[in-house]
Amino acid sequence: MTANGWLQIALFSVALLLITKPMGIYILRVVDGSMGWLRPVERLLYRIAGVNPEEDQHWTRYAASMLIFSAATMLLTYGVLRLQQILPLNPAARGAVPDRQAFETAASFTTNTNWQSYPGETTMSYFSQMTQLAYHNFVSAATGIALAIALARGITRRSAGRLGNFWVDLVRVTLYLLLPLATVLALLFVQQGAIQNFAHYVTATTVEGAKQVLSMGPVASQEAIKQLGTNGGGFFNANAAHPFENPTPWSNFLNVLAIFVIPAGLTYTFGRMANKQRHGWALWAAMFVLFLGGAVTAYWAEARGNPIHAAHGVDIAASAINPGGNMEGKEVRFGVATSALYATVTTDASCGAVNAMHDSFTPIGGMVPLVNMQLGEVVFGGVGAGLYGMLVMVILTVFIAGLMVGRTPEYLGKKIQAREVQMAMLFVLVFAGAVLTLSAIASVTAPGLKGLNNSGPHGLSEIVYAFTSTAANNGSAFAGLTGGTYFYNTLLGLNTLIGRFAMHVPMLALAGFMAEKRIAPESAGTFPVTTPLFVALLVGVILIVSALTFFPALSLGPIVEHFLMHAGRVF
Repeated sequence: MTANGWLQIALFSVALLLITKPMGIYILRVVDGSMGWLRPVERLLYRIAGVNPEEDQHWTRYAASMLIFSAATMLLTYGVLRLQQILPLNPAARGAVPDRQAFETAASFTTNTNWQSYPGETTMSYFSQMTQLAYHNFVSAATGIALAIALARGITRRSAGRLGNFWVDLVRVTLYLLLPLATVLALLFVQQGAIQNFAHYVTATTVEGAKQVLSMGPVASQEAIKQLGTNGGGFFNANAAHPFENPTPWSNFLNVLAIFVIPAGLTYTFGRMANKQRHGWALWAAMFVLFLGGAVTAYWAEARGNPIHAAHGVDIAASAINPGGNMEGKEVRFGVATSALYATVTTDASCGAVNAMHDSFTPIGGMVPLVNMQLGEVVFGGVGAGLYGMLVMVILTVFIAGLMVGRTPEYLGKKIQAREVQMAMLFVLVFAGAVLTLSAIASVTAPGLKGLNNSGPHGLSEIVYAFTSTAANNGSAFAGLTGGTYFYNTLLGLNTLIGRFAMHVPMLALAGFMAEKRIAPESAGTFPVTTPLFVALLVGVILIVSALTFFPALSLGPIVEHFLMHAGRVF
């Protein structure tokens, strides 16, 4: 580990802290209707869609609107991918995407997962990239933010189970938040050297005299929203490790900051909505503690290097002319510290973009991204998903605290009773059940094992990582798993849908139940949710829930592999 590496992590942390408040205030103005500079466009969209923007939807209607919209856009994307060979903007004459891969991709992008079992530059036309994949990057992110705001409304106001209007939230978040930010960020990426064109692919001659085809396309625009919307799908197969997507250290810094900026801002937004700003900062602090723990662990593990490499004569000590550590699978222009930071940030959020190959990390370094996702997407998390996931954990924490002192638990003046806890636990159990059940099936069936390129504990980690990533709507991968088969396309596609919609419905039910409750003034028995004790208890509950659920799988995977690595064995 070097001073330069620690400085990069510190600089990122300070920048995130400084941007949280202004972003939170801006998001609040977007969702409460204060923004009006695109009001004519907004009204036109409502008129075209036949939407009554004044309707305050009951949670059941809000959920139905979200499900219908998601189903319709998923079917549209499936159709476009199957027909892309006859559609325009296809200079490389890409053929139809195979049916099972089109299903997985449509499900993946609809759910904000962006899991890709294909190389983007050799599979998708410009038309598919722009009109479907980039489109979903906007609306799936906007849906997540809308759901977080709906839960925040349910917790902070009494409205007979009404949570606002899904269509209004979707339109406002897209028009006033995601589109302007993505436009600015895309221009910054272009300034740094990311490409943005509609050119035909270019054939270049390498220094050895060989011919190489260089893919072109509208990259910067998709790169911007994939980061801001915590989508993660790469225009190129190498994702953010590709120099056309992420050319410089400054573009890399903008990448990681963009992933966290909206999730961090939403904690401040919630504090304002609850009229308890210190509670918003307490949520931010709990998220930051978990982020920092992961970043430090990943950096420590990767900076130590791989003793098997050292035994074969590779110098793993850092020096003025040698980056040191484990450089396998990493870009030299980024190095160990930035790669560890990126891996931590992208898996804390449901982003999945990568600037290094997680499969090449050391066992403990690779376990950090895996555990980040298994925490339930609450460490800042995806746009919207991080806030509503954390609020579910807050409700469980307050309930546990109430049991500890023998009082009826209260949260922001509302009593937490049986049905709220049931919905919160269902939210948690759906995720764990999907990951562990499907991982078990893949681990004992011939089609599942056939996709592995590694045996032993690392192979198990690859399987568990794939199903964790898709259920968490993350989309990153241990690249040693061959996912482009009927078996994995089908199961992973279904898993993205389970991880999104089977968790959204109980969360919205929880929001509706909370909205029905009266708000009572705080009393001596109210558990304070603004103190360091609350932050510590919240972090503890999150870690315990994850450890109890996934520790056996982690023990058989990365932890065993860590000891085998130090014994000189590798799989």
